[in-house]
Amino acid sequence: MTQPSRPQLPQHPGPGSGSGGAAPHPATLRTTLFAPRLAALLREHRGKEVFRLEPDTIGVAGHELADRILSARKATETERPTFKPLQGRSIAPAEAASVMRTVGRDVRQGLKKPLPGNVDLSGPWPITGHKFLRDLILGNDPYRLRILMSRNLELTTKLTWSVIAAGAAFPRPFAPRPGTELTALARMVTEADGYHNRRYAMGMYRRAAAPVCFTVSTLVANALWLGSPFDEATSNRNILYEAMRLLPPSWNMLRNASPEYPGFDPAIGPGDDILVLPLLSHRDPALWEDPDEFRPERWDTLDPDTAPGFLGFGHGSERCWGRHAVMPLAELLLDLLRSEGLTVSPDQRSAKVPLAGLLGVDEVRVVRERRAA
Repeated sequence: MTQPSRPQLPQHPGPGSGSGGAAPHPATLRTTLFAPRLAALLREHRGKEVFRLEPDTIGVAGHELADRILSARKATETERPTFKPLQGRSIAPAEAASVMRTVGRDVRQGLKKPLPGNVDLSGPWPITGHKFLRDLILGNDPYRLRILMSRNLELTTKLTWSVIAAGAAFPRPFAPRPGTELTALARMVTEADGYHNRRYAMGMYRRAAAPVCFTVSTLVANALWLGSPFDEATSNRNILYEAMRLLPPSWNMLRNASPEYPGFDPAIGPGDDILVLPLLSHRDPALWEDPDEFRPERWDTLDPDTAPGFLGFGHGSERCWGRHAVMPLAELLLDLLRSEGLTVSPDQRSAKVPLAGLLGVDEVRVVRERRAA
């Protein structure tokens, strides 16, 4: 990947920053470096409703046009980010919903567990948060399954499926350690009959559990980078929604060419794919006051389900199935970090946002806040 370049965007003031002779909030000293393509989108297309990105692809950032496109039909199986066909098998919406309900049950069980004592969440984020969540939710599952949560598997699809194939072929049965119980998601693997069904079930385990851990840890890392240390009166909810606005985990939503779309705008041709861009609508100056500033208090009066242009958990016609798992876990993590006085290292002044499906800063160094003597 090419090195990220600096977008032409002003830095936001952090929460609680003063004016006049007050010391600047630490967040004002941080620079976010977007990958070149992301920087170009922000620089060239922010504030536009519709524009051509490629000979066969239209970008859409206007919230009214995006609403019409996303309302026109449900996402197809190849457009869904998590539940695309797996091993050549289609994943029906009913199966996908059932799997996400299973993940939700596992998350609720994880939240009921007593937190480990002396947990240390300092270090590089989002990987530190990812490991904490993996152990909290999936810690009792066999190693063959927990290894599927490794972020290293994101390097190549071939590596992921090599690990899955090896695990599915291993002759020893999947069984919990004495005195422990597998997650409901792991039991889906134990109940699979035969190598091919085990391999499919392990692929589903990776598809369903990994995005929850990845998304939550990335969202919290983004929040830390954008606004920490936080004002004590600011709610975790507001902080997370504001982080999701400035760095939307899903920065684009694909819709393949469809016969309804040309009628919505003359710029859309019959063969054009559509890329709806929350990255741009979340910073549209026509929708947001001071759009580049981190202002969690704006969510005191905004509803994330109805705020125009906000697609943090997808469109109203098809909300993300994982949202009820993501927010409780993210609030738990953020609460732990705040209660322990953890914040971004004052020595870190810049962070890169690479071009990836999950949008987030690639490394935030988290340390204990330095208190004035």
